[in-house]
Amino acid sequence: MFNFEVIQNNSPRWNEIVKQAKVFDFHHTSYFHQIDTDFDTQLLYFYSDNEFIALPVVIRPIEGTQYADLTSVYGYSGPLSYFNNDVSKNELIHFFKTSFIDYCTQNNIISVFSRLHPLISEQKDILDGLGEILDLNKTVSIDLTIDPVEQRQAYRKSLKSELNQLRRKEIIVESVSTSHDIDAFIAIYYETMDRVSASPNYYFSKKYFYDFLNNDDFQARLLVAKNDDKVIAGAIFTNTDKIMQYHLAGTTEEYIKDTPMKLILDEARLVGNESSAESLHLGGGVGGSDDDSLFKFKSAFSKNFKQFSVWKYIVNTEVYDQLSKDKEHSNFFPLYRS
Repeated sequence: MFNFEVIQNNSPRWNEIVKQAKVFDFHHTSYFHQIDTDFDTQLLYFYSDNEFIALPVVIRPIEGTQYADLTSVYGYSGPLSYFNNDVSKNELIHFFKTSFIDYCTQNNIISVFSRLHPLISEQKDILDGLGEILDLNKTVSIDLTIDPVEQRQAYRKSLKSELNQLRRKEIIVESVSTSHDIDAFIAIYYETMDRVSASPNYYFSKKYFYDFLNNDDFQARLLVAKNDDKVIAGAIFTNTDKIMQYHLAGTTEEYIKDTPMKLILDEARLVGNESSAESLHLGGGVGGSDDDSLFKFKSAFSKNFKQFSVWKYIVNTEVYDQLSKDKEHSNFFPLYRS
């Protein structure tokens, strides 16, 4: 017997379900769906006994119409699941697809766009046949299931030398939680965003950082590099059951050439080895590039590359085409929002 429920974001069941998945990340939690968007969010829950598929969605009304579309939070999202065997898996996936289409039709949903998670391989099986999955860029992941010595052996040769040089300069890495250190990191983060001419949506409020580091849905920690007791760089890392994620980071202008972030990532790997996490996910390059300086920086730590993909699905082609008729043809999806 298969069932379908819509879980609202104020329900404690959201996180109860998410944490039963085979693999999940902080992007899937109720808390992140509250802070990442001002739109309504739901967890679509398809289940039978102890097996399930759960799809977190953001519902965006289409201005001036009775319609809406679905999207995902920023980052790595997509469906979560837990299956007992292949037979029941296939049956539940079939139920998910038919029920999801019914849900979209009943709620005037025209299209769906979701970023998928590079470390959750079953997502493509679940979504196969619903629209298209487009492979974009690669991301970098450090395998925490292998011996720490082997992890370091996979580093680019020059990286090992650079880490030793940073240590000789008496740059140290600490996990911190005092307001003094957090404020220093926030200032450095803003400085970094200024330096790279980041868009306004990357300028999170001071409250955002404090709330994020102290949320109840997942573990978040701040690692900082210090020289003479002065914070010179920092990064926030999250931990869920199997995934450690590199989230927000910054380096002060004075130390940019030293790249102390290398030391922070090396320390984060060691912290991850002491947790239940199986991967430290570093993400990809700027704007989906596999060849920019950020991707090259991350790939010095590991050649364990993962595929980042997005899911695009047009539910109602007739209305989609009507809404898009005055738009120039482009790769933007959904086209009517271009």
